[in-house]
Parts: sequence; C-alpha cells; structure tokens
Amino acid sequence: MNLELSHDVDADAWTTVCEASRLTPGRGVAALLPDGRQAALFLDRSGRAYAIENRDPFTGAQVLSRGLLGSAGGRAFVASPLLKQRFDLETGKCLDDDGVSVAVFPVRTV
Repeated sequence: MNLELSHDVDADAWTTVCEASRLTPGRGVAALLPDGRQAALFLDRSGRAYAIENRDPFTGAQVLSRGLLGSAGGRAFVASPLLKQRFDLETGKCLDDDGVSVAVFPVRTV
C-alpha cells in the first residue's frame, strides 16, 4: 500500500510519496513534492496518516518531520524540534501563536 497526498489546487491530483509501511507511528518522514516544497508525513498510534508542510515558519528550516508528536485536547500535533511550537496536524494552526500556520495536505492510502 502506498501513501498519496494532494498538494495541488486540483483536488483530484494525487502524488505517491512513499510506501505506507515506511512510516513508524510517532515518527515523521520528509517527502519532496514535485513543485519543490517538502511535506512532513506522520502516522499516529491509531494508524491515521497526516501530512503538513515541513517548513517551520518561525525559523524557515525544513524540520517539522523531525518533531515530536503529541496531543492536546484530543488533537494531534507535532512540536517543532527547534523552538518547540506545536502545530495541529489536522488544521496546520500553531497552538502557541494564533497568527501562524503551516499548509496541510490531504492524505490517502491506496
């Protein structure tokens, strides 16, 4: 089974990014997208996959895939490994600064 994500304006355009078996629950993986951006892929302990932009908006570094997964109020998040800001994996919103967010990509397993 492969993991695909949609990163284009056309919601029907899907890109295969990796085999689902390459993801380990609780750890992230970075993927280079055809448009040059990077996505951070995560699998939570219940088996749900998430994909967000890999770029930390506070530092500009491509590091969110190396962040720590957690949950707050029942919402899954990743904490940046640099300055520790937390990003909601469903919405991309920063839980520590309401004015900051990262892109979220729809994910499917095929």
